[in-house]
Amino acid sequence: MTKPVPMTEVWRGPLLESLHLGHAVVCNAKEEIVRSWGDPDAIIYPRSSAKMIQALPLITSGAAAKYGLTSEQLALACASHNGAEIHTSRVNAWLDQLSMTDHDFRCGPQLPDDIPARNALIKTDTSPCQVHNNCSGKHAGFLTLSQHLGAGPEYVEIDHPVQQACRSAFEQVTDESSPGYGIDGCSAPNFATSVKGLARAMAWFASASDRSDRDADAAQQLVAAMTAHPELVAGETRACTNLMRAMGGKVAIKTGAEAVFIAILPEQKLGVALKITDGATRASECAIASILVGLGVLDADHPATLKYRNAPLINRRGIDCGSIRPSAEMQF
Repeated sequence: MTKPVPMTEVWRGPLLESLHLGHAVVCNAKEEIVRSWGDPDAIIYPRSSAKMIQALPLITSGAAAKYGLTSEQLALACASHNGAEIHTSRVNAWLDQLSMTDHDFRCGPQLPDDIPARNALIKTDTSPCQVHNNCSGKHAGFLTLSQHLGAGPEYVEIDHPVQQACRSAFEQVTDESSPGYGIDGCSAPNFATSVKGLARAMAWFASASDRSDRDADAAQQLVAAMTAHPELVAGETRACTNLMRAMGGKVAIKTGAEAVFIAILPEQKLGVALKITDGATRASECAIASILVGLGVLDADHPATLKYRNAPLINRRGIDCGSIRPSAEMQF
């Protein structure tokens, strides 16, 4: 088995202070590995990077069409949002559309990452609700599919029709039988796969225009929604939003907890998946930016790129102390 390789370095002055190792794969439409780092067969949880896969049954079942879901709602179904007003107002409107309430969610409450939203709760001594959970858009999609199927309320249980549909879609697009699952932070099952399986799935999304079937149409709708609404997929200050904007809506990217990142490149018909083994988000953001630069879809000198790749380490007095940069292994 190939070991993880250095992907991101943290320098302070003249000293390499920290080194983050990982695995990454770039796949093409033929499911071929065109570039890899570390072990393509490493088994990982994709975490939230797989939300567009979990959203596939929402469309292929006919639920999205039945409820007239918009591209904004499809973007939210793929989102790990900040809990800002632009997110929670839309998710609450979605719940109203379903004649449901926050109580119907099974994701759990979460204090918003969005500072204005967090401060508003603190100032009014209000507890966060489940709609503030970064996965509430995905769960609104789960509720929609469950209602469409006439299934029960415990939609995060592994034997529920919603999760069985998600597993079927996951194994289809990764072209692998998942070896198992873990329970995600939002209480839904998260199915394991290899890094190359996840990259293969992203290439499947990227090459959807080559196919003319229900699944391909669903894939194109989800990628179009993500690239059209990067502010809904994550939020202000977030790498997903900033880098998608920097690429002019041509590439969809999505982070997952514990330093997973994916990219879908429709014009190149390529899919990317990476995992930093120590779970450091700063490292996965640097690595995905470096891969996107190497693939020619992200400008190396764009301000958003520089925020994550070759980013300066600025201390509390504004002094430049070092940098976070890609390792030599990440050069194309």
